[in-house]
Amino acid sequence: MDGKFAVIDYIILFAYLLFILYIGIAVAKKEMKGKEFFKGDGSIPWWVTSVSLFATLLSPISFLSLAGNSYLGSWEIWFAQLGLFIAVPVAIYFFLPVYRKLNLDTAYEYLERRFDKKMRILGSVLFIIYQIGRMSIIMYLPAIALAAVTGINTIVIILFMGVIATIYSSFGGIKSVLWTDFIQGVVLIGGGIFALIVLLFAIDGGFGEVVSKGVADQKFFSDVVLFDPNFVNNSVLLLIVGAGLSTAFSYISSQDMVQRYLTTDDLKEMNKMTTLNGVLSLGTATLFFFIGTALYVFYTQQAASLPEGKADLIFANFIVSELPAGVSGLLIAGLFAAGQSTLSTGLNSVATSWTLDIQKVIKPNMSDEKSTKIARNVSTIVGIFSIVFAIVLAYSDVSSAYSWFNGLMGLVLGIVGGTFTLGVLTKKANSKGALYGFIATAIVAIYVSYFTDISLWAYSIINLVASIVFGYGFSILFGGKSKAENGDLTYYDHKKAM
Repeated sequence: MDGKFAVIDYIILFAYLLFILYIGIAVAKKEMKGKEFFKGDGSIPWWVTSVSLFATLLSPISFLSLAGNSYLGSWEIWFAQLGLFIAVPVAIYFFLPVYRKLNLDTAYEYLERRFDKKMRILGSVLFIIYQIGRMSIIMYLPAIALAAVTGINTIVIILFMGVIATIYSSFGGIKSVLWTDFIQGVVLIGGGIFALIVLLFAIDGGFGEVVSKGVADQKFFSDVVLFDPNFVNNSVLLLIVGAGLSTAFSYISSQDMVQRYLTTDDLKEMNKMTTLNGVLSLGTATLFFFIGTALYVFYTQQAASLPEGKADLIFANFIVSELPAGVSGLLIAGLFAAGQSTLSTGLNSVATSWTLDIQKVIKPNMSDEKSTKIARNVSTIVGIFSIVFAIVLAYSDVSSAYSWFNGLMGLVLGIVGGTFTLGVLTKKANSKGALYGFIATAIVAIYVSYFTDISLWAYSIINLVASIVFGYGFSILFGGKSKAENGDLTYYDHKKAM
């Protein structure tokens, strides 16, 4: 095969994109206003929301790079997925009961209730900056990979991904986003399973050969130590704990994740969402790691030399060059699915956070019609800006700038997540302590990230400890009343109520 798309692949891919656009507009049925636009109308099943959580976390970068990592190396990074056994119980046990009881409209409303308006706006602004950068990168990186293997122009890919996601997320609000995310998640998992089945049939010895060859060539193992007494050095245990805390920070403090929990006020449904999301995330990551090892065995058995180059192109190349025409189109649609689900979620969460955490805090008497109009406009403007920025990235030599920006933005959720933890797990922390603690933690995080050789897996642990130590310490040092003394704002209040 020539490694390029056939006509039928183009037809299937563009038909899929138009189908997603139709579903995104159709499921809303009516014009969504006010809380319906931001939190849904109560008709969305918990399992749809759970798959949406999963689709939001797994970007197309993950789709390509997980398989590429295990193909070129080992399953070392797979151990990060075991952090879900930390993240899921922490969210369910400590945080979700508090969020349900307070009946929040956004994640950052908690920061206002627990501390003050300044903390709410600060958390929201940082999230919005982080999310806009993330959306641009999630269009740019997969577009480069897809253009390399399909022959479709990079700009065309960025435009199709961005424009379609912008239209349906602006039109139908969270309900459209959740249902389209559900379809995208199903396509993503189904495409991965189908690709693995094709691979196993193409390998002499099938599944057993993949396992035996993988064991023989140490694909399933890591040369990283299980535990290092110096906890900030790389080890398997640090990888699990660090990734677990990072994922927990996403669950408890990122608007795109918390917004999904807020579509229901039933704690049992929240817990089921989180648990199923954990199962899907661990299962799908394992699937793609195994695909990478299977690709290694497949190409080892071929007469030609092993494909080399960027890890994120290995799986995409296999899809286009080794699978039958039509099937390639379906699986590449799975990559678009991952991109669009992350994009639409980002657009909706940014629009929600800007409108409710900033505009409505400044103008509290804003009507539902006005807030919905602002949210739609923000979603559209942010979508256009992200598309333009992704196109600029595609035509610029920005690899080092991208790494720097992504590293800096990766710190945001750790610092914000540490502030949420300070609020939920302490009663004495007050608004002054939270603000000064936030600033001190940000300084520590930037220093650790850019001026030390500490493992990146230790960042979330350092952020958590710094947030609690500085936030609690400054609260005691400066004094002042804590809102938690009189309100049901912490885990301990919920525990007492039980």
